[in-house]
Amino acid sequence: MTNWFLRDKKPLNDDTIFENLTRVIFQGGLNWKIIDNKWPNFQKAFVDFSIDDVANFTEDDVVRLMEDASIVRNSQKIESTIYNAKEFLKIKEEFGSFLDYLKTLDKSNNYESAVKILSKRFKRLGPKSCHIFLYSIGEDIKHDKEVLQ
Repeated sequence: MTNWFLRDKKPLNDDTIFENLTRVIFQGGLNWKIIDNKWPNFQKAFVDFSIDDVANFTEDDVVRLMEDASIVRNSQKIESTIYNAKEFLKIKEEFGSFLDYLKTLDKSNNYESAVKILSKRFKRLGPKSCHIFLYSIGEDIKHDKEVLQ
């Protein structure tokens, strides 16, 4: 089990949840160890995943990040991280927090409806990665154990 999965406790705040979302997105298609090794650099590059700060990133920040060899330089994933931070701000404004928002979603049938809604709301979050994301923040969602290896 990876050390960033919050299985025994709920995330402390939305920044932590946003960080897990971003990590799942950047891991898509890559070896988990690559992301593990580079993650401290991601934390620095994305200002410790401060939603307020990342939501205010500009095109200059995208260029800066694309030139940063210490992270995975994928413009679509970088741009989606900024977009997703803005979505977190919208959620915070409407619901107070991501966890409060999550409580409003239908979790029946192994979160089927919630996965569809979240996959549409956040960029570069497909159903499989959405399952991993929800699992990583302590939700009681079932999935293939091999995905976590």
